[in-house]
Amino acid sequence: MDMKREYYEDIELFSSGVVLFWSAAFLVFLFTLPLWAESYYIYLLNLIMVHVILAVGLNILVGYTGQISLGHAGFFAIGAYATVFLISYFHVPFLIALPAAGLIAAFFGFLLGLPALRLEGPYLAIATLGFGLAIMHIIGRWDIFGGRMGLHAPALDLGIPKAGLSIILDSDIKMYYLILVITILMVVGAINLMKTRIGRAFVAIRDSDIAAEVMGVNLTIYKTLAFAVSAFYAGIAGGLFGFVLGFFDPFTFNLILSIIFLVMVVVGGLGSILGPIMGATLITYLQYDLLKNISEAPYVGDLLVAFSRRWLTVVGLENFGSIVLGLIMITIIIFEPLGMFGIWIRIKKYWKAWPF
Repeated sequence: MDMKREYYEDIELFSSGVVLFWSAAFLVFLFTLPLWAESYYIYLLNLIMVHVILAVGLNILVGYTGQISLGHAGFFAIGAYATVFLISYFHVPFLIALPAAGLIAAFFGFLLGLPALRLEGPYLAIATLGFGLAIMHIIGRWDIFGGRMGLHAPALDLGIPKAGLSIILDSDIKMYYLILVITILMVVGAINLMKTRIGRAFVAIRDSDIAAEVMGVNLTIYKTLAFAVSAFYAGIAGGLFGFVLGFFDPFTFNLILSIIFLVMVVVGGLGSILGPIMGATLITYLQYDLLKNISEAPYVGDLLVAFSRRWLTVVGLENFGSIVLGLIMITIIIFEPLGMFGIWIRIKKYWKAWPF
């Protein structure tokens, strides 16, 4: 059993030399991946990293603070539209527009966090659900945001165009490295945040808000702060998402997307940083690759097509993807409440005790 004997062991980023070595090896793998991977998988990895950022932020709210949200697609949309709007209409450089969009999303997160002071459980879920739906329809009715026709993201320029300095990322590989660096910074930021007094206050509220308040935790500040931080992560992810897709409309950020985000966190494992990363990776891969063309899936594709023609319709074959995601979530909840993170813990314990 690992025992921590001093405070610095609890706040250090790498708990041992082994963790440091494998973390460095994994980073080397990620940075060299575009050298041999196909272009489609680079695009898929960009989507995965965007969802990792959002899932890590959502986990701060749901997993660490214990407040459920079904409206994160709204913050995601705010980040995407605000980033493109600032760049296209105000000619703000991307490296300023992206964090600014995150702060705008954080402001709306703060406003949504105010009702959370008096709501919890299903009531809070309904309130956040209403927010997400409202954002989708409000944006769709404003012509300045492209209305229902959506927006085209401009070329991703890391320079300052007005000053004649342009660094345009015109390929998925170039965008991959940018998103990778931002993802690493956001994940490390979340890890460090949870080791501060703010993170400990979040956990105390999750375990018992009454006990936390008795101990001196200001529920008004920390509950709204949790929403703001989580919305900031969603805003950053949304800003990157807009450039990965290149085009988006209000209906891209629908209710199903909010549910998918929650599924990523639950399947990965609540109350951990590694869990949402694994959950976002799995669910995104299933959505955009394995289950995208279910009829072409190995071994079961032809069987599902035959079953659909016999009992359903071929048009409804795409719904099998949603069924699979639902079954995965139900299975995880029943057999492994800690999610994929719990499975990872079991694997680590097994190999530490091997061969005994």
